[in-house]
Amino acid sequence: MLHAYACRSLQNEVIDMADKIKLIIAALIVAAGIAGYYQLADKMQIIRVGVVLASVLVACVVAYTSTGGKTLVGFYRESLVETRKVVWPTRKETIQTTGIVLVLVIAVAFVLMLVDLSLQSFMNWFMG
Repeated sequence: MLHAYACRSLQNEVIDMADKIKLIIAALIVAAGIAGYYQLADKMQIIRVGVVLASVLVACVVAYTSTGGKTLVGFYRESLVETRKVVWPTRKETIQTTGIVLVLVIAVAFVLMLVDLSLQSFMNWFMG
């Protein structure tokens, strides 16, 4: 039993190390793309930006192969499913809510202006 646990623990450490290496490689690929951007200073801007975008794309593919990358993509897919379930407000509700917010903002601004003016007059009276 202890031997099986030790083997699983060692296997998890190897997987964790492999994931770390993949993420480091992905970061190095992005860094190489950025360095390539500056190395190609004499080339057209579209080529330089293309190098950076290509490096980011390759880095994303490398990062996806890690456990964390697959988890992140799964989270994104679940988020899309949940977004489709949201009941969005109607146009009328949106306009009403926006109007209420604007009225409250103006009211709070007016109250703060009154507080500011009263404090200013008090300080003028106090300082003579």
